[in-house]
Amino acid sequence: MSVVEMKVPSPGESISEVEIAEWLVADGDYVEKDQTIAEVDSDKATLELPAEAAGTITLKAEEGDTVEVGQVVCHIDTSAEAPEKKEEPKADKKEDDAKEVKEDKKEDKKEEKEQKDEGSKGQSKETYATGTASPAASKIMKENNVSAKQVSGTGKDGRITKQDVVDAMAAGFDAESTSGWGGTRDKNPKKMSMLRRKVAERLVAVKSETAMLTTFNEVDMKPIMDLRTKYKKMFKEHHDVNLGFMSFFTKAVTEALNLFPSVNAQIEGKEMIMHDYADIGIAVSSPKGLMVPVVRNAEQMTLAEIEAEIKRLAIKARDGKITPDEMTGGTFTITNGGVFGSMMSTPIINPPQSAILGMHNIVERPVAIDGKVEIRPMMYLALSYDHRIIDGKESVSFLVKVKEMLENPERMIFGGKDPYEVLLGL
Repeated sequence: MSVVEMKVPSPGESISEVEIAEWLVADGDYVEKDQTIAEVDSDKATLELPAEAAGTITLKAEEGDTVEVGQVVCHIDTSAEAPEKKEEPKADKKEDDAKEVKEDKKEDKKEEKEQKDEGSKGQSKETYATGTASPAASKIMKENNVSAKQVSGTGKDGRITKQDVVDAMAAGFDAESTSGWGGTRDKNPKKMSMLRRKVAERLVAVKSETAMLTTFNEVDMKPIMDLRTKYKKMFKEHHDVNLGFMSFFTKAVTEALNLFPSVNAQIEGKEMIMHDYADIGIAVSSPKGLMVPVVRNAEQMTLAEIEAEIKRLAIKARDGKITPDEMTGGTFTITNGGVFGSMMSTPIINPPQSAILGMHNIVERPVAIDGKVEIRPMMYLALSYDHRIIDGKESVSFLVKVKEMLENPERMIFGGKDPYEVLLGL
């Protein structure tokens, strides 16, 4: 017998252990080479574990176990032969399905008869009143977390049969039917993933180890929205990527960071590390929680290049394929709570960075324009910063510069300068 020992590979520097998030195969299954057999969580990302060889697998760790990098988590017996794949004729499958439905109906009729007999003996009929599920229906409802309110019973006196549950699940449930409470006082403990635990530790550390302060401003989004309306179709056709708000904010931030380098700096011991580049972290929501992939050298990118890179990273984060290297080394972060409807918030700094910009939702509000009241699409901006190395003057000036860029998007083309000043050589 030839056995391959699969060890946990190193997800990146400084990572010494990971957590088995989910086994995608069962003990004793036959796996193919390069087949994804597990998902593992590090404190930075979720990674896939591919099989190193084909054969029968024997698991050596359980889901939720914390294992060290290099530890053996499973054996693959490469001498095992692949099982023959048997496909059942479609006609047989239909016959089996029909037989199963027939048996379900027979079972439901039997239950109704039994309850009818019980009722005739003086017992209350409320045990099978409208909304009461048969034992067969109850079983499938429990397995699929379906409540009685989500199913219409077609059995005797409105009783819910197994087929009613199957039909309801096939048709889908509307938001109203799924938004209620379960009606119980049950508690369901759920273990925090390694990634979530690490995020929690970092957030608490930031609050206690930095002198965090937040300054606010607002920006008139009409110039950006008008520009997008005019050019978004042409932009999409030419660059094969949508023209969103994030590229404008990223570009405005990089120009402002060039003018106020301390906002782009970090504290390391007794030194302040300055960066002559802007690696911008873009906070994105994923099924595993908040992740912050980094757009490298954003100061050198065009709007189209920024949009394409953000899209690429966001898709990888959503699919759980983002790597630790793609989420480390940022010098500044942008987070957009506006997509969830946030009006205003105080974002928490992403260590070891010293500042983070929070975007919020765009709301039409009356504002004074040249002495007249106009309705404009306005957005609140929030800059949280470490007061240990960033003074109030620098933070406020930085945010004002970002505001100026967004309200005059043509300045992004001319390195933050007024285009007429450039034209006149001023």
